[in-house]
This record gives sequence, structure tokens and C-alpha cells, in this order.
Amino acid sequence: MSATQPLDARLVLLSPEDNCLIACTHLAAGTVVQLEGGSATLPRDIGLGHKLARRAIAAGEKVLKYGAVIGSLRVPVEAGEHIHTHNLDSDYTPTYTLDEGKTFVGHA
Repeated sequence: MSATQPLDARLVLLSPEDNCLIACTHLAAGTVVQLEGGSATLPRDIGLGHKLARRAIAAGEKVLKYGAVIGSLRVPVEAGEHIHTHNLDSDYTPTYTLDEGKTFVGHA
């Protein structure tokens, strides 16, 4: 295995320091992917270009992509779990979602 290639060819590791992998194709819930620590069954769909956990990551831990911090997890995730706005707070820009009580700036 090279420093930038996980065991599963459907995933790419952008930097050796990253704790997330990028899906090179749509991966359906229930798909089994091979990670360095063994296999993981995806609990939900992962879209093309979306992130999934390379390993278990604790709540509050920084997520690294391209070797740079992109955000902090609100909840713990297991290896193979989807990382996106539902569980990740951006450390450099506001994260806008359609969750109850959240609105876009300047919009009611």
C-alpha cells in the first residue's frame, strides 16, 4: 500500500496525515470497504467526493483533509462512517444546515 492509497480502490487518501478518506464513486449503505484496520460496513450512503472516517474518531477531534484541519466532529464516528455537515463543524467557515433553529445569514 502506498502512502496515499488505502486498501480499497474506491477510496482515496489525499495525505498520509488525513483521518478521512474520499469516495471515488457513490457507495451504497451496506457496502463493505477495506481500510487499514480491516473491513467496515458503511452504515449510510456515501456520495462521490464525500468523506468517510479512515479510523474511529472521537467527538471534538479535528478532521484532516489534504493534511489540513477542515473541522471538528460534534459526535464520535466509527471507521467507515460518513463525515459531513450532519456531524462536522467547520473550523474556518460557518456551517449552514437546514436543522431546526438554524437559518442562513439575513434570511428568516
